[in-house]
Amino acid sequence: MTEVFQGARVLVGVTGGIAAYKTCTVVSRLAQWGAQITVAMTPGATRFVTPLTFQALSARPVYTSPWEHVESHDPQHVSLARELDAAVVAPCSMDCLARLATGRCDDAVTLILAAVDRARTPVILAPAMNAAMWAQASTQRNITTLASDGYGFVGPAEGWQACRTSGIGRMSEPEEILESIAAALQRRRAEGAS
Repeated sequence: MTEVFQGARVLVGVTGGIAAYKTCTVVSRLAQWGAQITVAMTPGATRFVTPLTFQALSARPVYTSPWEHVESHDPQHVSLARELDAAVVAPCSMDCLARLATGRCDDAVTLILAAVDRARTPVILAPAMNAAMWAQASTQRNITTLASDGYGFVGPAEGWQACRTSGIGRMSEPEEILESIAAALQRRRAEGAS
């Protein structure tokens, strides 16, 4: 599986949630396997894991604001979005699902994703929230909308949650997220070759 990541340009979006600590493993493995990773974080995400952590793991600057242009002079991050081979949002909070489903792009993660051509570049969402939030009708509507818009999903899983209950909504483990990214990259390459 590791060879599919060699040279792949991957965006890792991180939103606010305790599961953000697991995303450190995703970024570390991607780096070890030769991917070029760009990390973007919402303001809420920076309360759980610091941008410096992801900068150290990816060896690249981290986007934390729509107003910062750490790698280019493109104020809309369009050039970054065009260069991507794949993108993943892990954790993808209930709020991020709603933003993406309604076309809001007022943080670094959703702004970059708004410029991604999903017909060419796979975008995988790894939802993470408590079971009550996952069960909300609005969340399920947003999932349906995003799936029909071409987003892919990994999880959520069932298990122990930070709210001290057990249920569905737990973010998938890093290995499963990495397998989903690898499968998306392989499909993209197969479609490009045909």
